[in-house]
Amino acid sequence: MTASYLYATARTPFGRFGGALAGVRPDDLAATALRGVLAKAPGLDPAEVDEVVWGCANQAGEDNRNVGRMAVLLAGLPTSVPATTVNRLCGSSLDAAMQASRALETGDATVAVAGGVESMTRAPWVLPKPERAFPAGHAQMVSTTLGWRLVNERMPPEWTVSLGEANEQLGERFGISRERQDAFAARSHRLAAEAWATGAYDDLVVGVDGVDLGRDEGIRDGSTPEALAGLAPSFRSDGTITAGNASPLNDGASALLLGSEAAADRIGLAPLARVAGRGAHALDPQDFGFAPVEAAAKALARAGIGWSDVGAVELNEAFAVQALACVDAWSQQGDVDPEIVNAWGGAIAIGHPLGASGGRVLATLAARLRASGERWGVAAICIGVGQGLAVVLENVADAPSAS
Repeated sequence: MTASYLYATARTPFGRFGGALAGVRPDDLAATALRGVLAKAPGLDPAEVDEVVWGCANQAGEDNRNVGRMAVLLAGLPTSVPATTVNRLCGSSLDAAMQASRALETGDATVAVAGGVESMTRAPWVLPKPERAFPAGHAQMVSTTLGWRLVNERMPPEWTVSLGEANEQLGERFGISRERQDAFAARSHRLAAEAWATGAYDDLVVGVDGVDLGRDEGIRDGSTPEALAGLAPSFRSDGTITAGNASPLNDGASALLLGSEAAADRIGLAPLARVAGRGAHALDPQDFGFAPVEAAAKALARAGIGWSDVGAVELNEAFAVQALACVDAWSQQGDVDPEIVNAWGGAIAIGHPLGASGGRVLATLAARLRASGERWGVAAICIGVGQGLAVVLENVADAPSAS
């Protein structure tokens, strides 16, 4: 077994639902991120990419037919570069990175690109085919943008509640107040705005041709807990979750260039970080927001470290309540300082285009480790239908390139 390393990252700005990226097909967004990450390794012959592993959650419209392979073709890579598309819902691109890293560690690949894409704006309505010809009744179209659709009637109803209702239940279980959620959401916007203003994201984000979008579109400068407190609950009349303390619907793509240590010369870059541990965990479907807790514990154990060693955490903020539940649990497990979580903002501000978010959190984690000099970091994400993923990175940004 050899080690796997992260060499470069790139993502598009994340656009609002119906916003600046609404006119861009998801396969074109994917190709943009793929070209962007390879442009950071100009010495690498694209024909030497052994595998592209791409994440996408919905796959019901223009992102169908193996959107990873479509990205390879649209990005102008040689047709000899193979690609696959994986679907672990919100964790799809983090899963793609995990799968790519395993291929590198086993020797099945030397250079790989992982990434993901989602256009939630362009996710289509679907109309199920009738079970028999010429039905006389009405038919209903179903949105594929987010959440359960075309549910199997054999599923227990407690499993198939909406994502928002599931997290209302999580908030009740752990006693997480509306005030804490709004404060966490305001922090996300403040830190994201600060990170963009100080140039933290400048080298991580690539523009989309024909679109005037210089940063993530959903960040609300000056957002405050007081302003967020005025928003009505979204899922229960007396609930705590609002449009302001949950991640929005978004469009975007992310990409990661990975390789073995021996590939450094071919890639022409020194590695940024080593993939040191991976973890997956599953719970009852309605408890999905809490699944990153044990996923991270597994990743840390496989890396051979504990929470006391960790200097940075990137946790996808699907909802403020689930992020707080995870941070609280981690703090109880290992005295985790909440300030090391999402120090450059999170998905509540930046956005959560489902298939692209895992790549974003892993890329941001590597950049934060490089900027701070901390050695160890954790990237984690919750996943609808009861799952969570986590990856531990070891900062090797100052290590010499391999010969």
